[in-house]
Amino acid sequence: MMASDFFRVCCCCGDGGPARLPLKDLPTVQLDTQSMGCDVVVVKNGRRICGTGACLANAPLHQNKSYFEFKMQSSGIWGIGVATRNADLNRIPLGEDAESMVLRHDGSMRYRGEEKNHLPANSLPMEGDVVGITYDHVELNVYINGRNSRCPASGIRGTVYPVVYAISSSAIQSRHTVQTSQPHYSHLYFACFFLVFFPAVDDSAILDSQFSDFYFPPPPGFEKIMFEQQIF
Repeated sequence: MMASDFFRVCCCCGDGGPARLPLKDLPTVQLDTQSMGCDVVVVKNGRRICGTGACLANAPLHQNKSYFEFKMQSSGIWGIGVATRNADLNRIPLGEDAESMVLRHDGSMRYRGEEKNHLPANSLPMEGDVVGITYDHVELNVYINGRNSRCPASGIRGTVYPVVYAISSSAIQSRHTVQTSQPHYSHLYFACFFLVFFPAVDDSAILDSQFSDFYFPPPPGFEKIMFEQQIF
């Protein structure tokens, strides 16, 4: 195991040298149930999203080059990318303002309501595919099953987090844009539980996050998201 995998630099010590905390003492990077839309359901220990709305990960992208993945367990309407804490996670699709930049299910890369780029028509992610995202504080790039789509997008500023959104088939049928204040969590949890075991009977998007133990190796120079702490 490399030292960088076991420790993350934390500063600063009284003697001026770097202090380090064991990685095992830091939280696990996962989807954050405290930062999600009212109609979102997160299951599988913070890995899987279903329902309708968006969810941030619990760790910001502070490091220079970050990589994470999402696997399409059930295709539908979805988006993956980065967003600030100011993003409205109940108003989807994302990518319509300055608070989020995402790849959408149709292959468009959206930011501030503009299409910044578009995946080639023959490389749109489908059920079973793995979408990898790299972010270096300048560009967001997309990898489909480990291959660079060469479809960069840029422009977002500030501290950002991985973000994912999904739209359930019931929301699609009712043409519902999520702007609710009262969650229907028990109903949604049952619906998502059903979809986990019977995804073929529904067109709702289901995505699994992968913040470590990746399906495909990160591109050179990029690594998994790491929590960073400071000691005073």
